[in-house]
Amino acid sequence: MDLTATLSESSRPISKASENKLLDTLFQHHRLKRSWVWNQFFVLEEYTGTDPLYVGKLHSDMDKGDGSIKYILSGDGAGTMFTIDDTTGDIHAIQRLDREERSQYTLRAQALDRRTGRPMEPESEFIIKIQDINDNEPKFLDGPYAASVPEMSPVGTSIIQVTATDADDPTYGNSARVVYSILQGQPYFSVDSKTGIIRTALTNMDREARECYEVIIQAKDMSGLLGGLAGTTTVNITLSDVNDNPPRFLQKHYQMSILESAPVSSTVGRVLAKDLDEGISAEMKYSLVDGDGLDVFDIATDTKYQAGIITVRKPLSFETKRSYTLKVEGANTHVEMRFLNLGPFRDTTTVHISVEDVDEPPVFEASFYFVEVPEDVDIGTTIQIVSARDPDVTNNSIRYSIDRSSDPGRFFYVDITTGALMTARPLDREDVAWHNITVLAMEMSNPETNNPIQIESVAITVKILDVNDNAPKFDKFYEAHVCENAKAGQLIETLSAVDQDDPPEGQHFYYSLAPEAANNPNFTLRDNQDNTAWILTRRSGYRQRTQNTFYLPILIADNGQPMLSSTGTFTIQVCLCDNNGDEVSCSPMAHTLPISLSRGALLAILGCVFVLLVLVLFMLSMRRYRKQPYIINEEENVHENIVRYDDEGGGEEDTEAFDIAAMWNPREAQMLRIRQDIQPEIESLSRYVPQTCMMHDNIHKYVLAKLYEADFDFYTPPFDSLQTYMFEGDGSVAQSLSSLQSISTDSNQSYDYLTDWGPHFKKLAEMYGASEGSGALS
Repeated sequence: MDLTATLSESSRPISKASENKLLDTLFQHHRLKRSWVWNQFFVLEEYTGTDPLYVGKLHSDMDKGDGSIKYILSGDGAGTMFTIDDTTGDIHAIQRLDREERSQYTLRAQALDRRTGRPMEPESEFIIKIQDINDNEPKFLDGPYAASVPEMSPVGTSIIQVTATDADDPTYGNSARVVYSILQGQPYFSVDSKTGIIRTALTNMDREARECYEVIIQAKDMSGLLGGLAGTTTVNITLSDVNDNPPRFLQKHYQMSILESAPVSSTVGRVLAKDLDEGISAEMKYSLVDGDGLDVFDIATDTKYQAGIITVRKPLSFETKRSYTLKVEGANTHVEMRFLNLGPFRDTTTVHISVEDVDEPPVFEASFYFVEVPEDVDIGTTIQIVSARDPDVTNNSIRYSIDRSSDPGRFFYVDITTGALMTARPLDREDVAWHNITVLAMEMSNPETNNPIQIESVAITVKILDVNDNAPKFDKFYEAHVCENAKAGQLIETLSAVDQDDPPEGQHFYYSLAPEAANNPNFTLRDNQDNTAWILTRRSGYRQRTQNTFYLPILIADNGQPMLSSTGTFTIQVCLCDNNGDEVSCSPMAHTLPISLSRGALLAILGCVFVLLVLVLFMLSMRRYRKQPYIINEEENVHENIVRYDDEGGGEEDTEAFDIAAMWNPREAQMLRIRQDIQPEIESLSRYVPQTCMMHDNIHKYVLAKLYEADFDFYTPPFDSLQTYMFEGDGSVAQSLSSLQSISTDSNQSYDYLTDWGPHFKKLAEMYGASEGSGALS
């Protein structure tokens, strides 16, 4: 009895020796004709045809074609993935095969006598291998990437290696053979087509010219040939700084002056060498290298601002020497040897210092003031008192003022006599966190002339301390969707917030549902205690037809004192989704329109309703504002209108018109009965005046607050304004028409002179002339 296997076109036959060896094993006790030809079956994956895919054919030499032989199939996928025609022995695949899910199937075949069911041949095992096709594109599993490379790096400097993987069979064809190329980032960078290593491709890439680059790398299978599948990733490359820019002084000559009475270590001035580098590459060191004042002056480096501060080293004397010349050098402290050709990494400038021979200027008690002020301080609050004195024997008086160039926003005011520095405008740390103010002290020999004979200045640095005055809010607009078949506990969105304040203990946000949504049956919120929160579904199953949009109010609170909070709305749309959870449609239009009514018909009906509504409103307005015909009645033709006022001022007995006590004690003034017939045009500013202040501070704070409100109120006239009208009727041929002096005139006066005033008074002359004429005739 012979059994043969006819393979599909894609099958590969094995050698005859292997066939004989296999048959010897199967038939150890029976010597049969070795007619069983054994091979592996090969089937292409991802077959999309409608008919079953033909795999191969089993045929026995004992099969005479009369149907007496029955072929059966068992093993992996028998009956589910593969079927066999028990009469012809044809094997077919009835399911779509995917090599990436399973690469081969092991099955067993046997030929039976259809009448008796006895095996005609021993059962034998064979393999069906799934042959790969290119159905998977390369993927960058670790992308996107971020990398950095020092600026000015030579061409070919390795930056980063990207790797793409392909799920296809790497042992069969070129389906998994990946080739890398660069789509964006040329000519600055290149990528090795085989290894995926990104390298620099351009020399002298300067960070100061451009710091960041976005490079797009493509990985394509089939060795990059036409028809291959491709995937891309993004690589963000940043140029790190190196010391490739020497420092340069913006000014080659500085002119400074110093009083001869300046104490040792006092600051003469600052010099600055600009370096385009940053960090350690921009660190500077200043020194005096030449000049006639090397033993009189010294220079130090401000490490914060990288500036050179020239100070007095020895006492100065105008009578001994009136001027000095210094040569200042600024040099980088960290120099890279490979960039020495770009140097030298140092620069020099000349500083001329003049010693002034004047009376001793006022001397401040401190050479520098540092003040910390909370941002919610009231207008007019004294934050610092600067004090200066005249060291001369004359001990002239001192007047104070602020250098307005140091305070262009006019946030502060200094008392001219006491030196009390006060706030003149509201402070906001989120707007300006630091104020560098220069206060001038002027020595006055004669205060009445207002001509200072000496001026000294002091720098005041005001640090605005943070106050929790900004509520947290969402960092962006949040809108998400939920599928109708969503399960309970499913994550919808991760929320985060921002706050402009900067508390010393750090930001911490608390999330919760707003009180009106605390028992929301549809969604819930979970505070992750890391400044983020999750929105989760509370139940399973949503109906777009019932409600397609949910608005979830979320309360966000900070950890400041006092605690501030805000409410943001999170919008959730119910969408139709497929089995993979991808949204198909989020529009409820298909559910809301009736079956028998088209969208066009609905729009036509709405249009008719709108037109009818407009017509009704128009008819009502016409009936309401319809004018009566104007009929001239001689009895009602009045040429003079008299407006009568029934109320008059109370004179000296009116004690409620204005109470000056409001200026001194506003809290008691609020207890008084407020007149209902007087409405002040500007809101009282006395709220800015604390009761515990002294009388002098009260007036200052009141005036400063009043000045601020008047300056920023563009729609209300000043509270105390005086309008004086001293002239009337000037330039008119009619002169004055006032009735103030009419009591001294004759009541039966003639109006004939009105005709002499010209055409502008013609109507008036006719009106009074006609009246006179009619009276004479009567």
